Amino acid sequence: MHAGNKTHIAQKMSAPGVKQAAYGETRAAIIKKKLMKNKLSVEAAAPANADQLSSTGAEKQRAFAKHNANRELPTQKVLDFLRTQLPQQYELAEVVGKWIWLEFPAASHRAAANTLWRLGFHWNQRRCVWQHPCGACAPYAAHPADPRTKYGSYFAADVKPA
Repeated sequence: MHAGNKTHIAQKMSAPGVKQAAYGETRAAIIKKKLMKNKLSVEAAAPANADQLSSTGAEKQRAFAKHNANRELPTQKVLDFLRTQLPQQYELAEVVGKWIWLEFPAASHRAAANTLWRLGFHWNQRRCVWQHPCGACAPYAAHPADPRTKYGSYFAADVKPA
């Protein structure tokens, strides 16, 4: 007798995705309607700014491609560029193994930071330095606590050019 009551209760309950609102629509139908409304309003606004969006997207892709290509530059080329284009940062440049490290705040000099990024530098949050791999990037290699002890380091401004 109890088993019969349980099946009767199960038949009365609806599936969780079919709950209906007070005015008869399901929750899924309401969500679909909202999504369609938002999609239509975005499509209506798209023709006016479509060229701007595509050009900025293309610029970002070109800048990122240049950033990645510049990460393969040899150490001396990067140092020469720093000496001519960013002399203040050249004074701070420390060569650690083949890498170049620059210790200065990430957001203090926005123009310099943008130039460094285009040249192939990246911001290392853990060490709080701008770094350039100079073609020696091994992302899956073991990272020692302080690479200066393993590879040695020197400041580029202290070495006199020949």
